[in-house]
This record gives sequence, structure tokens and C-alpha cells, in this order.
Amino acid sequence: MKKAFIVVLCLCGATLCLAASAPYRPITIRVAAYNIESSKSATPEQIGEMLKPYKLNIIGFIEAPDGDWTARVGKVLGMQYCFVGTVSSANHKNKYKTILSRTPLEGTEEHKLTGRGWNPASVVRAVTKIDGVSFAFYSLHICESGATNGHAYSLATKVLPKEKIKRVIVVGDYNNIGDAAMKTILEAGFRATWNDLKIDVSKEFTYHAKNPTKRNLGVIDHILYNISAGAKATDGGIIELKKPLSDHKPIWAEIAFSRHLEKVKKAIAIAAMATALTVQGAEGKITI
Repeated sequence: MKKAFIVVLCLCGATLCLAASAPYRPITIRVAAYNIESSKSATPEQIGEMLKPYKLNIIGFIEAPDGDWTARVGKVLGMQYCFVGTVSSANHKNKYKTILSRTPLEGTEEHKLTGRGWNPASVVRAVTKIDGVSFAFYSLHICESGATNGHAYSLATKVLPKEKIKRVIVVGDYNNIGDAAMKTILEAGFRATWNDLKIDVSKEFTYHAKNPTKRNLGVIDHILYNISAGAKATDGGIIELKKPLSDHKPIWAEIAFSRHLEKVKKAIAIAAMATALTVQGAEGKITI
């Protein structure tokens, strides 16, 4: 039994050493999402100034004007790389999805999403490298729907499964909260930052920022990341403004991603083995 206990201690110690060593330190990325209501209530420069304190790496804008609007926000923030989609939500004026980044973007594309409700809907996607590691970033605007008949289902079953990048972030205006449609996306292997941050979204709202007493629809803007990336949100929340700059509130998150996923998997396997040995030892089943 003593030998088994020593084995468990050695395995646990190896896991802790792996987690603490420099190559295993996580890569931290600071992201935001903001439905800016076609920039009706604020200039891109005003929105840029508001976002400055968050020192963001990448932002997903929703219902943004096309042209140089996103680049103008970037000029204020010192973020020079952007991608502007070509599909305007429900074919309304100035309701494009865009991405603004501090680091170069590649693999830019836009996917139309099909389903019940208003159409067309879409999600823009780009890949960027932070500290030498690639991240796929999506910015979307979708309609409220059920589990299998809307844009959320299209995203979860047709778009995200084809993603080859191992670290994925999906932000935007989902128009859903804690319902069947969101569950469909979460079951595709994603997690909302609200869970890590212990934020009870049932007591908060992101829409309607200008008229909450009459049109409070709860938290319908979300930041998700893929669970397989070994990530965790360490900071973030809903940005509360004294004077709303849109009908939505902006949201942000700081997410720590594992640097070497294969090595992390091995460390987790070692920890699991140690746990198994501990349980077996307690049951008197270990033989050495």
C-alpha cells in the first residue's frame, strides 16, 4: 500500500510540474462582441474609445456598416487588421458582421446560415496567430429558433464541424438564451464564458440597453469557445455604460488557452491514472 501511495504521489507531482513549466503556460486572448445597431448612436471613434481600457486582441462587431467603419474603430485602438462580411442581416442596411484584430488575419470567409425566421443570416470567420498559435474567430448574427430548425443548428452541424483550427472562439448576437438553440451549439463542443465567470445570465441583460423596462430580452449576446482547446475564461462580463452607444450592451472576455494540447492531454491522462490508482488502493486492489 505504501508503494502504491508513492506511485500516486510521483504521478501527481509530474502532472503539477508539467502544468507549472513555461511551455505549458496558457495563451491569454482578450475578445469582445458588440452589436452596434448600425452605428446609429455612436461614431466608430466613440466606440473605439469606449473599448480602449479592455486592451483587446480581437473583436466581433455585429450590425456594422460596411466600408471603412471597422477600420476606423481599429485606428483608435491600434488594431489595423479587419474583415468585413458581405451579407447584411435580413438584407437590412448596414447590418454586416465584421472582425477587427490586433494581429494579421488569414483564411477570411463568410458562411450563410439557413433556417426559420429572418434571412439571410451569416457568420464571418478568420484565423489569427497570437504568440505563435492559431485561433479561429467567428462573428455571427442569427435569429431565435428551435433546436433543429434555425441558424444555430446550421452553425452547429454544417459550419463548426468543418473547422480545422484547434482553438475556436464564436462570438455575436445569438438572439437566444439558455434554450434549445443554444443547447445545440453547446452540445457541438462549446462552452459559454458566463459559466467560467460565475455570471448568472438570468439576472442580467444585453438587450435592450436603451429601453430595458419595456424590452428586456435578457442576455442574447455570447462568447463561446471550444471545450477541446483546454481553455477557461478568467475575466470578462457585460460592459455597463452610463450612456448606451447601441441597443445592445458590449460584452468581453479574457480566455486562457492551453499552449500544447497534446501534452496537456497526456498530463490529464497521468492525473486520471493517479486518481484510478488512489481509488484502487483504497479498495485494496493494487498489486506491485
